[in-house]
Amino acid sequence: MSNLLALTIIWPLIAGILAAFLNNKKRLVRPISQLFMVINLVLVSVVLYLVYNNGTIVLETGSYEAPFGIVLVGDLLAITLVMTTNIVATTCIFYAPKSLSEQQESFYFYSFFFMLISGVSGAFLTGDIFNLFVFFEVLLMASYGLIVLGNGKAQLRESLKYVLINLFSSMLFVTTIAFLYSVVGSVNMAQVSQRVQEVEQQGVLTTIAILFFFVFATKAAVFPLYYWLPRPYIVPNPVVSALFGALLTKVGIYSILRIFTLIFVGEVDITHTIFIYLAAFTMIFGVIGALSTHNIKLIVAYNIIPAVGFMIMGIGIFTETSLSGTIYYLINDMVIKGALFLLVGVIAYVAGTSDLRKMNGLIHHYPALGWILFVSTLVLAGIPPFSGFIGKLLLIQGGLANEEIMVVIASLISSLLILFSMIRIFIRGFWGEKTDAPPHPERKINARRMTWPIVVLLSITIVLGVGAEFFYPSIEQMGEYLMDPQNYIDSVIKE
Repeated sequence: MSNLLALTIIWPLIAGILAAFLNNKKRLVRPISQLFMVINLVLVSVVLYLVYNNGTIVLETGSYEAPFGIVLVGDLLAITLVMTTNIVATTCIFYAPKSLSEQQESFYFYSFFFMLISGVSGAFLTGDIFNLFVFFEVLLMASYGLIVLGNGKAQLRESLKYVLINLFSSMLFVTTIAFLYSVVGSVNMAQVSQRVQEVEQQGVLTTIAILFFFVFATKAAVFPLYYWLPRPYIVPNPVVSALFGALLTKVGIYSILRIFTLIFVGEVDITHTIFIYLAAFTMIFGVIGALSTHNIKLIVAYNIIPAVGFMIMGIGIFTETSLSGTIYYLINDMVIKGALFLLVGVIAYVAGTSDLRKMNGLIHHYPALGWILFVSTLVLAGIPPFSGFIGKLLLIQGGLANEEIMVVIASLISSLLILFSMIRIFIRGFWGEKTDAPPHPERKINARRMTWPIVVLLSITIVLGVGAEFFYPSIEQMGEYLMDPQNYIDSVIKE
C-alpha cells in the first residue's frame, strides 16, 4: 500500500508526458487530461482513507531504510493537503478549456499543469529536506511555463520578476541545506530533528533556522517579502492564477509549519516570537494593498497576503489550538482562493474589464455570479458559519490563551478590512442600475459553463464550516501530532 504514495506523484507526471504527445490534438488532450485528473483524485482519496484509518504511511525508496534512503511520509496533514490540492486542480482542469485560448493551450498548458500538481504533491509528502528543494524546483519550473502562456509587456515584466525572485530564493535554499548538512550530517527530516534536539538547537542552528524561514517566507509572501507577489499572479490566464493563488504560497506555509514544528523547536522564544510580529504586519500591510486598487484581480491577489499572516500567526503562537487553526485555515484558504481567482476571471470576462470603476449593474444579467461572489466574500472574511470563521476562531483562541493581544487585534482589524475590500466588488460591480446593452449570448453561455467548478469549490468551503463538528477532531489530531516531534520521528525511523 505504501507504493500508492509514490503513485500520487508519478501519475500526474505520466499524464503530463502523455499530454505533451497529444498536444496538437485538442479534442483528445482535453478529455484525457480531465480523466487523468479525476483518476488521481480517486487515488489520493484512497490513500487518505488508508492514512485516516491505519495511521501514517512511510515509503522507503530503493530498499534503503530511513534515514539512509529517500522517504515519502504520508501523515494525515500531508495527505490532507495533497487531497485539497487535487480537488482544486480537478475543478481547474474542467474550467480550463472554456478559459484558455487555443494559443495558450497549444503551448503545453496541460503538461505544465500536471508537472505543477506533481511538484506540489511531492513537496507535501517528502520526508527529506533536499528532496523538498527538488520538488520546489519541479513546481517552480512548471509555474515558469504556465506564467508565460500568453503575450504582452505586462506579462513579460511580471514573469521576469517572478522568475528572478524564485531563482534567488532557490539558491539560498540549497545553500542553507548545505549549511544544515555540514552541522548535523543528514537531510532526513526525522533524523535532523533528533540531532537538533540532542544539542538543544545551540549556536549556528538557530541562524540556519532563520535562513530557512527567510527562504520559505519569500515563497509564501510574508512581510516584508510579499512585494513581488500580487501582479505576477494576475497576468496569466485566470485558471493559472487560481492554481498559483491556491497552491504555490501554501507550499511555503506548509514548509514553515513542518520545519518549525518538527526540527527547530528549541528556541521558540526567538524564532516563533519573530513569527508573531511578522504575522501582524503581513495581515495589515496585505489588506492595505487590497484596499488600494480598483482591479478586481489585484484585490483577490493582495488578499493572499493577510491569509498568509493568519497562518504564520498560528505557527508563532505554537499551541495545539493555534496549530489546529493554522491547518483549518490553510485548507480553507486553498479552496476559497482557487474559487475566487476563477470567479474574478469570469467576472472580468463578462464585464470586458477588470477595472471596478467600469463595472455596474452586473447582477441584473448575471445574478448567480453576484451571489456566488457575495458568499465567497463571507467565507474569505471569516463570517460564521463558514470555514474561514472556524480557522480564525481557533487562531484567536490560541492567541488569547497565550496573551498575544497585539496579533489578535491585528487579525480582527484585518478581517474587517478584508470584508470591506471584497464587498466593494459586489457593491460597485454588481449593484446599480441595469445597463441598456444586453449581454452577448455567447458570453452568457460560457459564463454559465465556467461557473460550476467555482460552485463546487465554494460548496466545499461551506461544508467545512457547517460540518466543522465532523472535521474538527481530525484537525485537532493533526495539531496534537505536530506539537510532539517524536510522533513523526517514530513513524519514519524504526529503532
